[in-house]
Amino acid sequence: MRTLNVEEISKNIKEMCIEANHFLSKDMDIAMKNAVSTEKSPLGKKILSQLQDNLKIAGKDMIPICQDTGMAVVFLEIGQDVHFEGGNLEDAVNEGIRRGYVDGYLRKSVVKDPILRENTKDNTPGIIHYKIVPGDQVKIKVAPKGFGSENMSRVFMLKPADGIEGVKEAVLTAVKDAGPNACPPMVVGVGIGGTFEKCALMAKEALTREVGSHSDIPYVKELEEELLERINKIGIGPGGLGGSTTALAVNVNTYPTHIAGLPVAVNICCHVNRHVIRTI
Repeated sequence: MRTLNVEEISKNIKEMCIEANHFLSKDMDIAMKNAVSTEKSPLGKKILSQLQDNLKIAGKDMIPICQDTGMAVVFLEIGQDVHFEGGNLEDAVNEGIRRGYVDGYLRKSVVKDPILRENTKDNTPGIIHYKIVPGDQVKIKVAPKGFGSENMSRVFMLKPADGIEGVKEAVLTAVKDAGPNACPPMVVGVGIGGTFEKCALMAKEALTREVGSHSDIPYVKELEEELLERINKIGIGPGGLGGSTTALAVNVNTYPTHIAGLPVAVNICCHVNRHVIRTI
């Protein structure tokens, strides 16, 4: 059994909130730089180059890479041999978010009630997902999610007879409907299977998978590659102004489901696709 003080969770999440909002992850940085050289539209290439300038300024002057610093989404994979001390774990996660957004001078975008709309003034609470896994370590994923892209996300409750072609059409429909509103080039997370809420959670977590990696399941890998090719032929392009780079990646997660259902979720993220991953 390993004992871990929850202050370590708060400390790391504070740092991760600040890092995610100022610097692209390594995989996203590579993907964005590659996009500049492969984009076929002169205007699209110019927009991608301007985004590169923006990223350089953000890192150099410690200015957020986007004015929407997002709602903090935190995934915790907790080893079953970890014992927490020093306070409540969920409080510690939210304390890390609070410190990150207050001390890091990040925009506070969370409201206390969805109808009354009073700002909490510290960007808490976050959206926290827990998973218990073997071992004595804690893996933390912090993914601040802006709502320009979040608002473009969809859940489709398909019929089993719709099959994989129905899944493809659902994803393409979501991307076409999003158009320029999701700040392309986008990363598209897809969850297939489970239930209404499970497919959405899978789609969200798919966004934290390394861009350029693929599922170990052969047909899913083929689906990811085909969807990326078809999305980039739609022509939405960087900034929604046309081009061959509408998406940088399509990441698909799957899960068993009921004989009567085929749930599909599409969670779209903008060109920064902020995420930081640490294991402590």
